[in-house]
Amino acid sequence: MKVLLNKLKRTNKIFLIIYLLTFILYIISYINLTKNLLRLIGIETPIRIIIIIIFGIWLITYFLWNLINIILKKHIKIAITTAITIILTIIFFIVNYYIGIIYTGINNISEEEYITYTTNLITLNTTKINKESTLGMINNSDDIEGNILAKELIEKENLKGNEIIEYSSYYEMIFDLLNKEIDGIFISSNYQTIFGSEESFKDLENTTVIYSYSKKLKNQDSTLVSNKALNEPFTILLMGVDSEINGLNANAAFNGDTLMLITFNPKTLNATMFSIPRDTYVPIACNNNNYAKINSSAAYGTSCVIKTVEQLTDITIDYYVKINFKGVVDLVDALGGIEVDIEKPDFNYNHGVNCGGRFCEQNSDRDTSTSGMIYLDPGLQKINGEEALAYARCRHLYLQSDIDRNKHQQQVVEAIAKKAASLDNLSKIEDILTAITKNITTNMSSKQILSFYDVLKNMLSNALKDESLLTIEKTYLEYYSLPVRLSNNGIITSAIGYYPDSLNAIVKLMKENLELENHEMIKTFSFDANEEYTTKITGQGITTGKKLETMKNFVGLSVSEAENWANSHNIVLNKEFVDSSSAYYNSNIAPGLIANQSISDGILLNNVSELTIYINNVETNNNETNNSNKENNKEETIEENDKNNENETTNDEALDIILPSKEETNLSNNKDNNQNDKSLPNEN
Repeated sequence: MKVLLNKLKRTNKIFLIIYLLTFILYIISYINLTKNLLRLIGIETPIRIIIIIIFGIWLITYFLWNLINIILKKHIKIAITTAITIILTIIFFIVNYYIGIIYTGINNISEEEYITYTTNLITLNTTKINKESTLGMINNSDDIEGNILAKELIEKENLKGNEIIEYSSYYEMIFDLLNKEIDGIFISSNYQTIFGSEESFKDLENTTVIYSYSKKLKNQDSTLVSNKALNEPFTILLMGVDSEINGLNANAAFNGDTLMLITFNPKTLNATMFSIPRDTYVPIACNNNNYAKINSSAAYGTSCVIKTVEQLTDITIDYYVKINFKGVVDLVDALGGIEVDIEKPDFNYNHGVNCGGRFCEQNSDRDTSTSGMIYLDPGLQKINGEEALAYARCRHLYLQSDIDRNKHQQQVVEAIAKKAASLDNLSKIEDILTAITKNITTNMSSKQILSFYDVLKNMLSNALKDESLLTIEKTYLEYYSLPVRLSNNGIITSAIGYYPDSLNAIVKLMKENLELENHEMIKTFSFDANEEYTTKITGQGITTGKKLETMKNFVGLSVSEAENWANSHNIVLNKEFVDSSSAYYNSNIAPGLIANQSISDGILLNNVSELTIYINNVETNNNETNNSNKENNKEETIEENDKNNENETTNDEALDIILPSKEETNLSNNKDNNQNDKSLPNEN
């Protein structure tokens, strides 16, 4: 060892220093490269191992070979090998940088294990909370923010003396708050995000947070894991958050305004997209299967949305991706823009602005001024991030409103996917990853995301063969208007029902893509040269299957109409005659007709098996004699009234009587204390 040190002392000090520095930098970059390559599980494993071995051999070779060359003073060989090693070191640092960005970005979009949940007690701005205040709370014991933390907040702020009314639905609870039926409600801190987009809940802007309570707990969504490999057909539920905030907090509640179920077959590179309209009326899985708009399931968390969609489609959801649509701006700009065919608007006005036949929508900041509007001409064109978000958000310019918005969102997602698959500029990767990690969260593990590499490789292989990178099949759920009442005597809300056979066609297509069902070969073909060719959209045009029905309004109708309806719907009909002393009596309805009903119109019939109708009874004065014989003639009736009026000094109001048997008799009582003008008009 001493001999070696003595020889090194006699070598050129400059070459020795360069040799040692180069070796140190190389070994640092090589160790980092080895660590990063080992992280990329499932990606070209043989190649990664070969790279690690080859550059490990070079490390040993450089160390020993140049040590000898320094001692032998072979400076040219030292210069050449050092130059090569420096170049390799620079390459390693660049590779490590990009692998680090990718891996960090992948980790950042995964759900966190522990998050902070928050509940607020809110009131209308004009309401003060005191000991007599009535407060609303969700009765679902699995709801962390609406129930569990609400109870802890009640204990903390000593609100146990207040009357607490429990609700099964956030919608009913919020309606009662806004209608001042209750004074305050316990609700998630993100209530504006979740419910603010509802037209009926605009007054939520006029609310105040009285108390707020937060607690760090295990993330409920962190348990939503899947072992499905991405080299097999899989499903993804895309859940969009139309947030005003740029960026998506992984623990933020969301409004569920955009729900898109995607199936992908990595073998065929075929995808299907099914946009579920936000107002679709379905059983909410985590709320005792009570019917509500499907977007309301998001108030109970991601798992509730997934279970509800699985129940609707009978398709297991492997993965979910929650995306803040405002992040679309950054993502599309990072991709350099996308190509979208802008649909021609059906209307000219949007947010009070005349669009003049063009597409126009507010920008990402919801700027209500004219200068804040995004304008686009209809037709195929390249659009930037702001324009893409505006198109994905817009619904007021189109006849089918939210249905058309879903279609436009499909267009944007498809355009983003195709642009990302054909990306050939590495300099854009960092911007793309930044946009994704700020605005997306998923239950995919890093390993599962990395395994998608093989799919991307197949896409690129197809591109080199001039084949399609990706085939995307769109779907369309046929629907109908379904105004429903949220609770008995509650408020009507606008929802939509769907045609079961349209949904069945969509589900069949998706199951075929997942290889759960065999694809049926179409053996017939027809062609008409006079018809314009259009791409087939699965589910479109199918308006068959049993529709959801709501309770009919029988007030003012005859008993026989209610009987016929009840029989046709297998509902037990109970009949009660009521007089003016009953709460069910209706002074505006003629006797013999239905005055009230036990179940309000607009209530969904799914759980209705029995209905009671209340019929206005025939009322007579205490001093009048009721004739049991309906065949008495007009003169006998007048004579009887004359006798009664001789002993009566009070005035009676005229009363039209319609008996349940449909025989009609009009009684007109004394309008003057001294004289009775009697008349009995005939009615057919």
